Amino acid sequence: MKEEIQDKMKNPIVSIVRLRDVVKTYRQGKVDVHAVNQVSFDIQSRDFAVLCGPSGSGKTSILNLIGGLDVPSSGSIWIDDVDLSTLSNTELSHVRKNRIGFVFQAYNLIPVMTAYENAEFVLNLQGVPEAECRERVMATLAAVGLAGLEHRRPDEMSGGQQQRVAIARAIVTSPAIVLADEPTANVDSHTAESLLDLMQQLNRDQGITFLFSTHDQHVIDRARRIIRLHDGKIESDEISH
Repeated sequence: MKEEIQDKMKNPIVSIVRLRDVVKTYRQGKVDVHAVNQVSFDIQSRDFAVLCGPSGSGKTSILNLIGGLDVPSSGSIWIDDVDLSTLSNTELSHVRKNRIGFVFQAYNLIPVMTAYENAEFVLNLQGVPEAECRERVMATLAAVGLAGLEHRRPDEMSGGQQQRVAIARAIVTSPAIVLADEPTANVDSHTAESLLDLMQQLNRDQGITFLFSTHDQHVIDRARRIIRLHDGKIESDEISH
């Protein structure tokens, strides 16, 4: 217990993401559709949380709003106590580049680049010195189980290996939060379990915060916090274990 208290003092729990009364409305013909409808919640440091619900429930829309890939119709979103609505496009790009890691179901790797180059890409955009860049990329690829595969391109790797590259790219910058949109959708169940093991280990050992959008029960079963959505609204928000 004493060690746990000391760890919390050294690594205090803080709110990384805050949503307040967020609405996202799309026009379909003559009808306004609320993809996200008056949603409010916080994501705290070291959370391992999921947004879940049926297709059309708003989970991917919320993830895109948090990631600055879309803007809310109303309401406010903060990342690290910065209101995204107050930022210019350049400032918003800076937040995405430095504070948010993305993992997509389609991997979104650059096909002509090796695993090393894909993981290195954002560090280059940040202007990280070459020696530091190499050290961080090699350590991160090793951490996700890809040591020795640094020079393979995506078409030379399995789906699970490609997703591990995507995870490495997401975490190599030490982001405040990793947003993972259906990260197990395109891999078999065995690979999915392996990827979840990896992300849980990163969460536990490195304190990386994860927020998933998923309908995969395997992901939901692993989450410590489950935010259930229906028709763009929060149906429940529970700590599972």
